[in-house]
Amino acid sequence: MKEAYKLTEKIIERASLFINKNLNKIRKISFKKGDFNLVTNVDHEVEELLLKEIYSKFPDHSVIAEESGIKTNNSIYKWFIDPIDGTTNFAHGYPCFCISIAFAKDNVIEFGFIKNPVTDELYSARKNKGAKLNGKNISVSKTRKLKDSLLVTGFPYDRRTSKINNFKNFCNLTLTTQGVRRDGSAAMDLCYVASGKFDGFWEIKLSPWDVAAGVLILKEAGGKITAFKNKKYNIYSKEIVASNGKIHDELLKYLS
Repeated sequence: MKEAYKLTEKIIERASLFINKNLNKIRKISFKKGDFNLVTNVDHEVEELLLKEIYSKFPDHSVIAEESGIKTNNSIYKWFIDPIDGTTNFAHGYPCFCISIAFAKDNVIEFGFIKNPVTDELYSARKNKGAKLNGKNISVSKTRKLKDSLLVTGFPYDRRTSKINNFKNFCNLTLTTQGVRRDGSAAMDLCYVASGKFDGFWEIKLSPWDVAAGVLILKEAGGKITAFKNKKYNIYSKEIVASNGKIHDELLKYLS
């Protein structure tokens, strides 16, 4: 575990440097599904960099990564990797994107790292050890009422064709709170709730690599996470509600 943690500290910084060197130097953009789910050559190159380092040290570990998919080795150890969460932002030069890496043992997330290469923010957490931003402890906000809160959310890639698109929730909560932001990176959204910048976050149709690290960071910062209707949440759930805990029950009432 200690060796995996130290490796992650090293490779996320290497990946961050690589991304910064390739800002505004994207050679190829393609679309995975629909008009909104794009991927760049840099996504693939960063993932290859990370996987090469991980497999060189831990060839028998399992990996779930956004671009290369699932590699199961019947190991109790599993990595969750998103080389660039917020690829659309990255492709447009909007500085809200990140590298997200989480490590699990027996399906329990043991540690997670999220790094925004542009802002040089490194969020991290270890199970039962608290959450940090660039080495300093962080905690969720103290906002107690939904009407005083600032929220953040996102929309699914099939929002143009599916009726389950989060628009109704967005409109209702925009009229109820101080505001709802849409920054385009679920991993960064979770970190910003963890550090008190936002008071709550919800989204639908996310994947495990989007949330695995951020969920641990938020929990270790004192936050609360459920699915809609206060159902139990896990990183494979298709709905997530994350908050400072104080506005959680009130927030749930507005989500459908």
